[in-house]
Amino acid sequence: MDLTYIQSEEIRKMIRNKQFNKFTSGVAIDYTQCNLVILKKRLAYDFLLFCQRNPKPCPIIDVTEIGSSKPTLSAIDADIRTDLPGYRIYKYGELTEKTDDISDYWEDDMVAFLLGCSNTFEKSLINNNIPIRNIEMGTMAPAYKSNIPTVKAGVFEGPMVVGMRPIPKKDIVRTIQITSRFPSTHGSPIHIGSPDEIGIKDINKPDYGDPVHIKDGEIPVFWGCGITPQAVANNTKPPIMITHEPGKMFITDILDESLSIL
Repeated sequence: MDLTYIQSEEIRKMIRNKQFNKFTSGVAIDYTQCNLVILKKRLAYDFLLFCQRNPKPCPIIDVTEIGSSKPTLSAIDADIRTDLPGYRIYKYGELTEKTDDISDYWEDDMVAFLLGCSNTFEKSLINNNIPIRNIEMGTMAPAYKSNIPTVKAGVFEGPMVVGMRPIPKKDIVRTIQITSRFPSTHGSPIHIGSPDEIGIKDINKPDYGDPVHIKDGEIPVFWGCGITPQAVANNTKPPIMITHEPGKMFITDILDESLSIL
């Protein structure tokens, strides 16, 4: 079944009914996809401030009311507890469980943050004949812990995680132009070429996702990544933090083009 242009509510229904649990890159490509972070109310303000100070890796799309699992600004009929293909449970900074339903973990003082995802600008790149290797391979884009520090906010601090896509050298300028139109979903790249300059020792061994082949004439291009909160959790060690499984995003009802600034 081709899910490239499926409606957002239909793919969420499939996910809720355990009929889809794969990576969401290339799925429902008209709609904005989001990273997920869930925290208890006590830490929610600090994290909101962290996102405000670090908009490249953590651009905010929606924040739920305290205790509500309904992201009413981005997908009114959705439920954060069931509508992602995969979740990760962190306790005191340690990954303790992976699951496809967090209903049993939900508490009435939790706040869910939906953060923009670079999957959003992939359609525009493809429409400009710029290849997206991870979509071609059916895998998650590789992501790496960099040496780029985030700006501290309250208890939250740590390294930025960056996502990489190999881009033909001739298309670099156009790629920057296209992705800069989407500041709410990471925007323009933060680094181009020379992975070692941002602390990446081996481009073929990502910390998250899957390695992709970089062909002759292509250059690795890096964007801020919404997996950053998972790296920050290792430093902050909140009693509980729930996130998406990398590559398995929340699909909103927001049309990608509505987020374009041009």
